[in-house]
Amino acid sequence: MSTAAASATVALPPASGAWREGDPPGRRAWVTLPRALPLEAGGELPGVRIAYETWGRLAPDASNAVLLLHALTGDSHAAGPAGPGHPTAGWWDALIGPGAPLDTRRWCVVAPNVLGGCQGSTGPASLRTGTARWGPDFPYLTQRDQVAAEAALADALGIRRWAAVIGGSMGGVRALEWAVSRPERTGALLALACPAAASAEQIARGTIQTTAIRTDPGWRGGRYHDAPPGGGPHHGLGTARRIAHVTYRSEPELAARFEQSPQPGEHPWRGGRYRVASYLDHHAAKLVRRFDAGSYLTLVDAMNGHDVGRGRGGTAAALGRARMPALVAGVDSDRLYPLAQQAELAAALPGADRVRTIESPYGHDGFLIETEQVGALVAELLSRA
Repeated sequence: MSTAAASATVALPPASGAWREGDPPGRRAWVTLPRALPLEAGGELPGVRIAYETWGRLAPDASNAVLLLHALTGDSHAAGPAGPGHPTAGWWDALIGPGAPLDTRRWCVVAPNVLGGCQGSTGPASLRTGTARWGPDFPYLTQRDQVAAEAALADALGIRRWAAVIGGSMGGVRALEWAVSRPERTGALLALACPAAASAEQIARGTIQTTAIRTDPGWRGGRYHDAPPGGGPHHGLGTARRIAHVTYRSEPELAARFEQSPQPGEHPWRGGRYRVASYLDHHAAKLVRRFDAGSYLTLVDAMNGHDVGRGRGGTAAALGRARMPALVAGVDSDRLYPLAQQAELAAALPGADRVRTIESPYGHDGFLIETEQVGALVAELLSRA
């Protein structure tokens, strides 16, 4: 079968891959915030719902609660199989469960879907009124807004202080924000593969990705959510994913896996693809079926604006507030958030002794893949919590 014929048999993706009201809930639970959420940039966001999942049992005094924060295209489903309501298996499945580093016999692990996300929490794909979705009217968010929503979730769950806050990549940024803005509620901190502030290069990469989405004709000014299958900004979101995925992996790994080889049966000099291009196409096609383009813009824009020292006297002064036990780790082959950025964090955090290095050929994604090394860091942190 030709590539074109094979592609024709694949069902068109929905306009948005967001979880929607009426979809299977899976393991999710929800909290609706009791009042509108004030936003750092001004205004407020009403009717906020946060989706979350838990593993383990919360102690009567809630002293065993651990907050787990996901990366850009992650969600609350940190552990467990794919199934109804959950398009992918848990992103840290090996680390959560009885006898695992996040031992659910002792700890209660809470993983929320970030505010602005698309897997159950309020975001651009959510209903603003009875039938109208937020779409392009969804407000600009910062990590501080997202952490404020997570703090309201903790209040609703009766958790005044987390035993530990753990996150990687975008989740690591929010973990830092927890430690700086709410040190009294953060018992211990693990920040993985994340910076204190977005660099110019990181903003540039993010801007290229968001431009790809906004210039897709299927974007429709952000009002695409109720379009028929195939009617969303899939090309733009897929292109954004391809760009991002290259930064998630390392050049040596891509070279070793794909070299300059063409995809079997295809000839690049006749319009076919290289194997590495097919690999990127695969990840793009997966994402457009499980994610929302508006959420992607919202979260990348928030990451581009990340600066833990903004309005706090600079990075060193801000991180100086975080005096809880802390571990900072980076991946030695990470080209998205290079290890030098984590070294700067470790030097500025009073509770961190040094930067820890995750050795991996996989680049930034090493913080998700190298579960044995990351699990040892989690166990060490929790021994100090």
